[in-house]
Amino acid sequence: MAKQTVLVLFGGVSNEYYVSRRTAASILREIDRERFAPVPVGITADGRWYLCEENIPAILDDTWMENAVPAILSPDRSVHGLVVFTPAGTRTQHIDVIFPAVHGQNCEDGALQGLMELSGVPYVGVGVTAAAVTFDKAITHIVAERAGIPMARWLLVEEGEDFPETERRVRETLGYPCFVKPANSGSSVGCSAARDADALAAALALARREDRRILVEELVVAQEVECAVMGNRELCAPRTGEIVSNEGFYDFDSKYLNDTAQLYVPARISPEKAEEVQELAKRVYRALDCRGLSRVDFFVKADGTVLFNEINTLPGFTSISMYPKMFIDAGMAYPEIITRLIELATEANGS
Repeated sequence: MAKQTVLVLFGGVSNEYYVSRRTAASILREIDRERFAPVPVGITADGRWYLCEENIPAILDDTWMENAVPAILSPDRSVHGLVVFTPAGTRTQHIDVIFPAVHGQNCEDGALQGLMELSGVPYVGVGVTAAAVTFDKAITHIVAERAGIPMARWLLVEEGEDFPETERRVRETLGYPCFVKPANSGSSVGCSAARDADALAAALALARREDRRILVEELVVAQEVECAVMGNRELCAPRTGEIVSNEGFYDFDSKYLNDTAQLYVPARISPEKAEEVQELAKRVYRALDCRGLSRVDFFVKADGTVLFNEINTLPGFTSISMYPKMFIDAGMAYPEIITRLIELATEANGS
């Protein structure tokens, strides 16, 4: 049986360019070589596409562009893959499935999904609409609320809004402390807590570096519990996980640069609460029209209240990422996770 060619796409014009390279390295290490032939393609931080050698150390230290050749994913479905520009001329390369090992803006917000959809090549993860909706935290909250999903109180700060008016709304609606995050960003980039008006001004300025629209939420004191979901029509959510950050919240550094966060799989909640989280995760997944995979994050308060926090439709696959950890704890080996996601991509795209 011929191996399927899997385009492992990484990098991108995104504040999560660094994280993406680590995800790609993990996938390339663990993919089943008996079934799949990986084809690594990197997108530079300024948006150039290259077909590169399968050199994991080079991907990690950002020297992967050496000996790489320009290549693009063609929107022409007759190509069904890459157009590669070599010194000897232009050639095409057929691709069976795309595994987007990418995160953040221009990567998981619907932009890349649109190109993959045009290409006609099956791809891992959600479609265009779900990607766009889930990446915008404000729109996610609106849809989830309409679906009856419980969540913390929140408000949206638009670009150009007068700070005294924003501060009044926050003080009267949410109170202090509160939590500030860009509506469109990931890996906790641009997120911070605010305990008074001065801190709110600083937090808004930090968030505006990432996006013009900002979400402000009440600061919930609770366990941070996550649930990994996999599937298209039939969903699997076998485990919950819990994050305890010594920094006060699970920020970028805690996720990727140090070991300050403590991770528990399964989460330290009762079996009844775990089941509630799992069922709510599936409800969120379906309400947002997800497919393939997502990690759904919740708060579990001391009184047992479960509140939806956010969803990540292309969660990290690094060695310390929670999504694979939850499935591994449920008995699924890392290569099996990758294989199943590729199968789901083929199933969803009808190819």
